[in-house]
Amino acid sequence: MPLMTTKPMFDLAYDGGFAVGAFNVNNMEITQGIIEACAAENSPVILQISKGARKYAKMNYLRHIIMAAVEEHPELPIAIHLDHGDTVDLVQACINDGFTSVMIDG
Repeated sequence: MPLMTTKPMFDLAYDGGFAVGAFNVNNMEITQGIIEACAAENSPVILQISKGARKYAKMNYLRHIIMAAVEEHPELPIAIHLDHGDTVDLVQACINDGFTSVMIDG
């Protein structure tokens, strides 16, 4: 399954009576642990990336780590979310980088 936006993910959760976890990621090990746990529970997941994580890990690395998770678990609905963006430029950069969800603090 390709990356998913959060709206259909929330619809699945609402209809199924469950919550969707949203977890901040900034490296391979954290991402692997989250994805493996969600796969074991057959649970959709929102992988959140903060401005700090983009700076720390570099977006190109994070993108490849997340896309590896998508390839390893094609059955798992996964969203990539900007957590607490603080500028319109950052939000636009994340959309350009393929994020399926963004948040901006107004």
